[in-house]
This record gives sequence, C-alpha cells and structure tokens, in this order.
Amino acid sequence: MAIREPSFTLGIEEEYLLVDKDSRDLAQEPPPALLAKCQEALLDYGSQVSPEFLRSQIEVGTSVCHTIEEAREELVRLRTTVGTIADEFGLAPIASSTHPFATWRSQQHTDKERYNVLARDLQQVARRLVICGMHVHVGIEDDDLRIDLLGQAAYFLPHLLALSTSSPFWEGQATGLKSYRLAVFDELPRTGMPYQFGSYSEYARSIEVLVNAGLIEDATKIWWDLRPSARFPTLEMRITDVCPLLADGITIAALYRCILRMLYRLRRQNQRWRTYPPFLVRENRWRAQRYGTGEGMVDFGKGTLVPFPELMEELIDLIAEDAEHFDCVPEVARARDIVKEGTSADRQLARFEAVKALGGSEQAALVAVVDGIIDDTMIMP
Repeated sequence: MAIREPSFTLGIEEEYLLVDKDSRDLAQEPPPALLAKCQEALLDYGSQVSPEFLRSQIEVGTSVCHTIEEAREELVRLRTTVGTIADEFGLAPIASSTHPFATWRSQQHTDKERYNVLARDLQQVARRLVICGMHVHVGIEDDDLRIDLLGQAAYFLPHLLALSTSSPFWEGQATGLKSYRLAVFDELPRTGMPYQFGSYSEYARSIEVLVNAGLIEDATKIWWDLRPSARFPTLEMRITDVCPLLADGITIAALYRCILRMLYRLRRQNQRWRTYPPFLVRENRWRAQRYGTGEGMVDFGKGTLVPFPELMEELIDLIAEDAEHFDCVPEVARARDIVKEGTSADRQLARFEAVKALGGSEQAALVAVVDGIIDDTMIMP
C-alpha cells in the first residue's frame, strides 16, 4: 500500500535568554508580569509563549505553518512582541544558545511540576542547562515513514548544526567550540544522535520499556538531536543552536524541510540515502560543534575531508527540486551567505577580539558581545 505524501507542514520553536539591559547579565528573577503580558498580547494566536526550565528563559513557538513565509511572519511577530514587552521591564531577549558570561550557579529553575521533577532527577546536570535551542517540526503523518526518515536524515544534522552555531562562550571564557551548548546538553541522558529503528512499532516498544520501568513518563523525555515528536505527527529537529539573526534560523528550517522531502522522493523511487555507522556521523557532529562551518567535514563516500562550502553546494543542488516545490529557493540559497559571512559564533568571537584589540577589558568585550546579540535578535528580515 502506497504511503500518502506527507503534508510537510512546518513549526518552529525558539528559546531566548532574558538579559538585564543595565548589567547585560541574565535576569535571574524576571517579573511574572512579563510572561503574562506576552501571553495576553498573543492571545488571539493561541498558546505561543511559555516559560522554560530556567526563570531567565522564555520560549516561543509558531502555529502549524504551510509555507516558510508563514513561519517567518509568525517568528517576526513573536520576537517583536517579546522584545517590546521585555523592554518595558528593562530587559531584552537574546536568541543565543549560551550567555557570554552568566554563571549557571546563579540561576533558578521555574517552579513548575515538570521542571521540579527534572531538577530533582538530573541534579547538577540540570542546573547547568543555561542553554537555548531551536526546534523545527515537519509534518510526517505516517508513523513508519517518520521512523524511516529519522534514520536517514541523521546524516545531515551536522550540516545544520554548523550553520546555526551561536554558543562559543561559557561563563566568560571562549571555549574553543562554536557550539558549547551541545557539550552542556550532552550531559543529559537520552541525548545525541538518534538511533536506527526498523519500524515505528520497534521504536514504540523501546520507549515502552523505559516507561514501564518507571524511568520516564513518556517520549517527551527522549532528547535526541532528531526525534519523532511525542505530541505531534512530526519529525522534530533539535540539534541546532538558536540563531540571533532570524533569517539564519529560517534558512536552516527551509533546508531541513527540503532534506526530508528529498529523502521521501528517493523512497518513492525505491531508493534511499545510504546510512553510515553512527560513530562516523558523530565525528561530523563533533566537527560542526568544534569548528562550525570553518574546517569542513568528512564525505564518507569519498573518504576525505571536504571544505564546508563544497558540502553546502552539494546539498543545495541535492534539494533544488524541493526548494522549488516549497517556494523557498532564496531561503535555501542564503546558506551560502551564512558560510561566507560566518555564524553568530564567528561574529561574537570577532567582536570580543576587536574590543580587546582597542584596549578594552575582557568584561567590556563580553558586554559588547551581549550588545551585538541583542541587536541581531531584533533584526527582522
């Protein structure tokens, strides 16, 4: 029986850190009125703003979108609303996966049952989660197709991570990594690259083992880089940092959506993307985490290290038909600009060094980095 073509609907979630505009440090106790006012301002659009694990965080999410333009318009509205209301309280949101100098020991988690359980179970691992990400949902209604694409799409996750990197600093130190967020997140259980399953029933049975053992309540506690959503009939990409420049995040969402449709097209032609041993894909994941777009990745077919711009050109060619189908050719093509101009991690590091080169202290340089992220977060494409 042929599988009906998926809807490939799109939904994007972004997590922001809330910064005090005077100190540029994280706002440890944002007033509850801020979140309430954001929710009230967006009441007509549904439940699109919510608290996150830390009190200094806030999460937004689009509704189900059918075009990349719909997703862009919603995120513009969400960022603008949160930014405008936060400003009334002397705060600003930053769409960055780490704060350049905040300390995790100073943060408090949100007093909510789900987060209280996480804090109790994960202890210091949870307390270090001063990190934010971007999650992209794509509608794949058939259960078994969702699992089939889960295994194949994992190959491309390092490419998406490399384009998104925005977390080079941790507690005032340049870490040497473009995405330090992953180093923190990987301390959690049930994270990392997704596993391969032969069917949806095999996946469901595996989750059921952990549920029946009382280790997790449901599949929302599976935090892989790519996972079948426990709430929606979607394949949820979670590997990426959140991007200060909204246009970068939109490009990554467009690429991911096109990759899934390309893999579906191969299946329709009785073909499939070759799968490689997970430890090989994890090597590219590490290279993306360490270098971003700067030092290339391994092409497993060629067995050689290939510069990232070449890999991106190959990917853009591979999904050209799908970009046309979804009317997102400019968004996909913008990946070239990200590679050429650098990611947020590159801009943050350059700004830090520029201020120091002019005689500024390290703290002044870190404050300047925060200012740059604040500005980038409010640039609307």
